[in-house]
Amino acid sequence: MKVIYTEKSQLLAARTAQKLGCKLSNVKYTTFPDGELYVRVEDLDDEMVVVASTVDTTTALQVMLLMDACEGKDVTLVLPYMGYARQDKRFNEGEPISARALARALSEGASRVFTVNIHDPSVLNHFRCPAVNLNVAPEIGAYIQTQPVENPLILSPDIGAWGFAKSVAAPFGWDCDHLDKTRLSGSEVKMAPKHLDAAGRDCVIVDDIIATGGSMALAASMLMEQGAKSVRAAGVHGVFASGGYIKLMQGGLADVANSDTIERASSKFSASGIIADAIRK
Repeated sequence: MKVIYTEKSQLLAARTAQKLGCKLSNVKYTTFPDGELYVRVEDLDDEMVVVASTVDTTTALQVMLLMDACEGKDVTLVLPYMGYARQDKRFNEGEPISARALARALSEGASRVFTVNIHDPSVLNHFRCPAVNLNVAPEIGAYIQTQPVENPLILSPDIGAWGFAKSVAAPFGWDCDHLDKTRLSGSEVKMAPKHLDAAGRDCVIVDDIIATGGSMALAASMLMEQGAKSVRAAGVHGVFASGGYIKLMQGGLADVANSDTIERASSKFSASGIIADAIRK
Protein backbone atom coordinates (compact mmCIF):
# COMPACT_ATOMS: atom_id res chain seq x y z
CA MET A 1 0.00 0.00 0.00
CA LYS A 2 1.19 3.52 -0.82
CA VAL A 3 -0.24 6.94 0.05
CA ILE A 4 -0.53 9.86 -2.38
CA TYR A 5 -1.85 13.35 -1.87
CA THR A 6 -2.96 16.63 -3.36
CA GLU A 7 -0.66 19.62 -2.94
CA LYS A 8 -2.65 21.03 -0.02
CA SER A 9 -2.88 17.76 1.95
CA GLN A 10 0.79 16.84 2.19
CA LEU A 11 1.09 17.08 5.98
CA LEU A 12 -1.96 14.93 6.72
CA ALA A 13 -0.96 12.39 4.06
CA ALA A 14 2.53 12.07 5.57
CA ARG A 15 1.13 11.61 9.07
CA THR A 16 -1.38 9.02 7.83
CA ALA A 17 1.31 7.05 6.01
CA GLN A 18 3.48 7.09 9.12
CA LYS A 19 0.66 5.71 11.26
CA LEU A 20 -0.11 3.05 8.64
CA GLY A 21 3.56 2.10 8.39
CA CYS A 22 3.56 2.47 4.61
CA LYS A 23 5.37 4.66 2.10
CA LEU A 24 4.41 7.91 0.44
CA SER A 25 4.65 7.97 -3.34
CA ASN A 26 6.05 11.11 -4.91
CA VAL A 27 3.52 13.06 -6.95
CA LYS A 28 4.63 15.55 -9.57
CA TYR A 29 2.40 18.56 -10.20
CA THR A 30 2.89 20.98 -13.08
CA THR A 31 0.76 23.72 -14.58
CA PHE A 32 1.11 24.22 -18.32
CA PRO A 33 1.29 27.77 -19.78
CA ASP A 34 -2.37 27.48 -20.85
CA GLY A 35 -3.43 26.74 -17.27
CA GLU A 36 -3.99 22.99 -17.65
CA LEU A 37 -2.75 20.73 -14.87
CA TYR A 38 -0.31 17.85 -15.24
CA VAL A 39 -0.09 15.14 -12.56
CA ARG A 40 2.18 12.09 -12.37
CA VAL A 41 2.37 9.51 -9.59
CA GLU A 42 5.95 8.24 -9.64
CA ASP A 43 5.38 4.97 -7.79
CA LEU A 44 2.11 3.02 -7.94
CA ASP A 45 1.19 -0.05 -5.89
CA ASP A 46 -1.68 -2.54 -6.03
CA GLU A 47 -3.32 -0.67 -3.14
CA MET A 48 -3.36 3.11 -3.11
CA VAL A 49 -4.64 5.64 -0.57
CA VAL A 50 -5.47 9.11 -1.89
CA VAL A 51 -5.55 11.77 0.86
CA ALA A 52 -7.14 14.87 -0.56
CA SER A 53 -9.01 17.77 1.02
CA THR A 54 -10.89 19.58 -1.74
CA VAL A 55 -10.35 23.09 -0.41
CA ASP A 56 -10.68 24.71 -3.85
CA THR A 57 -11.43 23.85 -7.47
CA THR A 58 -7.78 23.13 -8.26
CA THR A 59 -7.48 20.45 -5.59
CA ALA A 60 -10.80 18.92 -6.68
CA LEU A 61 -9.39 18.56 -10.20
CA GLN A 62 -6.14 17.14 -8.80
CA VAL A 63 -8.17 14.41 -7.07
CA MET A 64 -9.88 13.46 -10.33
CA LEU A 65 -6.53 13.23 -12.09
CA LEU A 66 -5.00 11.17 -9.26
CA MET A 67 -7.94 8.77 -9.33
CA ASP A 68 -7.52 8.30 -13.07
CA ALA A 69 -3.77 7.74 -12.63
CA CYS A 70 -4.63 4.90 -10.21
CA GLU A 71 -6.94 3.15 -12.68
CA GLY A 72 -7.02 -0.61 -12.07
CA LYS A 73 -5.74 -0.32 -8.49
CA ASP A 74 -7.61 -0.88 -5.23
CA VAL A 75 -8.06 2.78 -4.24
CA THR A 76 -9.15 4.20 -0.90
CA LEU A 77 -10.16 7.84 -1.27
CA VAL A 78 -9.89 9.96 1.88
CA LEU A 79 -11.63 13.35 1.73
CA PRO A 80 -10.71 14.93 5.08
CA TYR A 81 -12.47 18.15 4.08
CA MET A 82 -14.92 18.01 1.22
CA GLY A 83 -15.61 21.34 -0.38
CA TYR A 84 -19.16 21.86 -1.69
CA ALA A 85 -20.53 19.41 0.92
CA ARG A 86 -22.78 22.16 2.30
CA GLN A 87 -24.38 22.63 -1.12
CA ASP A 88 -26.49 19.51 -0.63
CA LYS A 89 -29.93 20.74 -1.67
CA ARG A 90 -31.59 22.34 -4.69
CA PHE A 91 -33.57 25.45 -3.74
CA ASN A 92 -34.34 26.78 -7.23
CA GLU A 93 -34.92 25.10 -10.57
CA GLY A 94 -31.75 25.03 -12.63
CA GLU A 95 -29.42 24.72 -9.63
CA PRO A 96 -27.09 21.72 -9.32
CA ILE A 97 -26.82 19.69 -6.16
CA SER A 98 -23.12 20.45 -6.02
CA ALA A 99 -22.31 17.97 -3.23
CA ARG A 100 -23.80 15.16 -5.31
CA ALA A 101 -21.97 16.21 -8.47
CA LEU A 102 -18.62 16.35 -6.68
CA ALA A 103 -19.16 13.07 -4.82
CA ARG A 104 -19.93 11.24 -8.06
CA ALA A 105 -16.98 12.75 -9.92
CA LEU A 106 -14.37 12.22 -7.21
CA SER A 107 -15.30 8.65 -6.32
CA GLU A 108 -15.10 7.28 -9.87
CA GLY A 109 -12.77 4.29 -9.60
CA ALA A 110 -12.62 4.24 -5.79
CA SER A 111 -13.26 1.08 -3.78
CA ARG A 112 -14.19 2.98 -0.64
CA VAL A 113 -14.38 6.57 0.62
CA PHE A 114 -13.73 8.10 4.04
CA THR A 115 -14.78 11.62 4.97
CA VAL A 116 -14.11 13.46 8.24
CA ASN A 117 -16.97 15.24 10.01
CA ILE A 118 -18.78 15.97 6.77
CA HIS A 119 -21.40 18.69 7.21
CA ASP A 120 -24.35 16.45 6.30
CA PRO A 121 -23.88 12.65 6.36
CA SER A 122 -26.62 12.26 3.73
CA VAL A 123 -23.97 13.32 1.17
CA LEU A 124 -22.37 9.90 1.68
CA ASN A 125 -25.23 8.38 -0.34
CA HIS A 126 -24.00 10.15 -3.47
CA PHE A 127 -20.62 8.42 -3.70
CA ARG A 128 -20.25 5.59 -6.22
CA CYS A 129 -18.88 3.19 -3.57
CA PRO A 130 -19.30 2.58 0.18
CA ALA A 131 -18.54 5.77 2.14
CA VAL A 132 -17.98 6.22 5.86
CA ASN A 133 -17.83 9.46 7.86
CA LEU A 134 -15.21 9.64 10.63
CA ASN A 135 -15.44 11.75 13.79
CA VAL A 136 -12.40 13.68 15.02
CA ALA A 137 -14.14 14.72 18.27
CA PRO A 138 -11.90 12.50 20.46
CA GLU A 139 -8.83 14.32 19.12
CA ILE A 140 -10.40 17.67 20.00
CA GLY A 141 -11.07 16.46 23.53
CA ALA A 142 -7.51 15.19 23.86
CA TYR A 143 -6.19 18.57 22.71
CA ILE A 144 -8.39 20.49 25.15
CA GLN A 145 -7.03 18.29 27.92
CA THR A 146 -3.52 19.64 27.22
CA GLN A 147 -4.66 23.25 27.65
CA PRO A 148 -4.49 25.29 30.89
CA VAL A 149 -8.20 24.87 31.62
CA GLU A 150 -9.95 23.53 34.69
CA ASN A 151 -13.18 21.54 34.32
CA PRO A 152 -13.97 23.22 30.98
CA LEU A 153 -17.49 23.97 29.81
CA ILE A 154 -17.84 22.65 26.24
CA LEU A 155 -20.25 24.70 24.14
CA SER A 156 -21.67 24.32 20.66
CA PRO A 157 -22.56 27.52 18.77
CA ASP A 158 -26.16 26.35 18.32
CA ILE A 159 -28.46 23.44 19.13
CA GLY A 160 -27.72 21.79 15.78
CA ALA A 161 -24.09 21.18 16.75
CA TRP A 162 -24.89 20.13 20.32
CA GLY A 163 -24.50 16.45 19.48
CA PHE A 164 -20.98 17.09 18.21
CA ALA A 165 -20.11 19.04 21.35
CA LYS A 166 -21.41 16.17 23.49
CA SER A 167 -19.12 13.74 21.63
CA VAL A 168 -16.18 15.99 22.56
CA ALA A 169 -17.18 16.37 26.22
CA ALA A 170 -18.60 12.95 27.15
CA PRO A 171 -15.37 10.86 27.19
CA PHE A 172 -13.85 13.30 29.68
CA GLY A 173 -16.92 13.90 31.84
CA TRP A 174 -17.01 17.61 31.06
CA ASP A 175 -20.11 19.80 31.25
CA CYS A 176 -21.68 20.52 27.88
CA ASP A 177 -24.29 22.98 26.64
CA HIS A 178 -25.27 24.88 23.51
CA LEU A 179 -25.40 28.62 23.00
CA ASP A 180 -28.82 30.18 22.69
CA LYS A 181 -29.37 33.38 20.73
CA THR A 182 -31.97 35.87 21.96
CA ARG A 183 -32.84 38.89 19.82
CA LEU A 184 -33.15 41.96 22.04
CA SER A 185 -33.90 44.39 19.20
CA GLY A 186 -33.58 44.73 15.45
CA SER A 187 -29.82 45.19 15.77
CA GLU A 188 -28.95 43.62 19.14
CA VAL A 189 -28.71 39.98 20.14
CA LYS A 190 -27.61 38.12 23.25
CA MET A 191 -25.82 34.77 23.21
CA ALA A 192 -25.45 32.66 26.35
CA PRO A 193 -25.39 28.99 27.35
CA LYS A 194 -28.94 27.64 27.38
CA HIS A 195 -28.80 25.65 30.61
CA LEU A 196 -25.50 26.38 32.39
CA ASP A 197 -23.73 29.48 33.67
CA ALA A 198 -20.49 30.59 32.01
CA ALA A 199 -19.38 32.76 34.95
CA GLY A 200 -16.04 31.63 36.34
CA ARG A 201 -15.71 28.81 33.78
CA ASP A 202 -13.10 28.01 31.16
CA CYS A 203 -15.31 27.79 28.07
CA VAL A 204 -14.46 26.02 24.81
CA ILE A 205 -16.69 26.56 21.78
CA VAL A 206 -16.47 23.57 19.42
CA ASP A 207 -17.88 23.02 15.95
CA ASP A 208 -17.28 20.94 12.83
CA ILE A 209 -16.48 23.96 10.65
CA ILE A 210 -15.11 27.37 11.55
CA ALA A 211 -16.20 29.30 8.46
CA THR A 212 -16.15 33.11 8.77
CA GLY A 213 -15.79 33.04 12.56
CA GLY A 214 -18.23 35.92 12.99
CA SER A 215 -20.80 34.22 15.22
CA MET A 216 -18.10 32.45 17.23
CA ALA A 217 -16.24 35.73 17.86
CA LEU A 218 -19.47 37.42 18.96
CA ALA A 219 -20.25 34.53 21.30
CA ALA A 220 -16.76 34.68 22.80
CA SER A 221 -17.02 38.37 23.60
CA MET A 222 -20.44 37.87 25.19
CA LEU A 223 -19.24 34.93 27.27
CA MET A 224 -16.44 37.12 28.62
CA GLU A 225 -19.02 39.78 29.49
CA GLN A 226 -20.93 37.08 31.37
CA GLY A 227 -17.88 36.42 33.53
CA ALA A 228 -16.24 33.49 31.75
CA LYS A 229 -12.73 32.83 33.04
CA SER A 230 -11.48 32.19 29.49
CA VAL A 231 -12.88 31.35 26.07
CA ARG A 232 -11.28 29.09 23.48
CA ALA A 233 -12.42 27.72 20.11
CA ALA A 234 -11.73 24.35 18.52
CA GLY A 235 -13.07 23.16 15.18
CA VAL A 236 -12.45 20.26 12.85
CA HIS A 237 -12.17 22.26 9.62
CA GLY A 238 -10.51 25.68 9.83
CA VAL A 239 -11.89 27.44 6.76
CA PHE A 240 -11.45 30.99 8.14
CA ALA A 241 -13.07 32.69 5.14
CA SER A 242 -13.23 36.50 4.98
CA GLY A 243 -10.60 37.01 7.66
CA GLY A 244 -12.22 34.54 10.03
CA TYR A 245 -9.10 33.85 12.11
CA ILE A 246 -8.51 37.57 12.72
CA LYS A 247 -12.13 38.01 13.82
CA LEU A 248 -11.71 35.25 16.38
CA MET A 249 -8.51 36.69 17.82
CA GLN A 250 -10.10 40.15 17.97
CA GLY A 251 -13.02 38.55 19.82
CA GLY A 252 -10.72 37.85 22.76
CA LEU A 253 -10.28 34.09 22.42
CA ALA A 254 -7.38 32.64 24.36
CA ASP A 255 -6.76 29.97 21.72
CA VAL A 256 -8.06 28.95 18.29
CA ALA A 257 -7.35 25.41 17.12
CA ASN A 258 -8.38 23.18 14.23
CA SER A 259 -7.33 19.84 12.79
CA ASP A 260 -5.10 19.27 9.77
CA THR A 261 -7.99 18.43 7.43
CA ILE A 262 -7.25 21.95 6.19
CA GLU A 263 -3.60 22.66 6.89
CA ARG A 264 -3.18 25.91 8.81
CA ALA A 265 -0.78 27.38 11.35
CA SER A 266 -3.63 26.74 13.82
CA SER A 267 -3.72 22.98 12.99
CA LYS A 268 -2.93 21.76 16.50
CA PHE A 269 -4.35 18.22 16.38
CA SER A 270 -4.49 15.63 13.64
CA ALA A 271 -7.13 13.52 11.90
CA SER A 272 -4.43 11.03 10.82
CA GLY A 273 -5.07 8.63 13.71
CA ILE A 274 -8.76 8.08 13.01
CA ILE A 275 -8.06 7.86 9.27
CA ALA A 276 -5.34 5.24 9.70
CA ASP A 277 -7.53 3.22 12.08
CA ALA A 278 -10.41 3.25 9.57
CA ILE A 279 -8.16 2.14 6.71
CA ARG A 280 -6.75 -0.74 8.80
CA LYS A 281 -10.24 -1.97 9.60
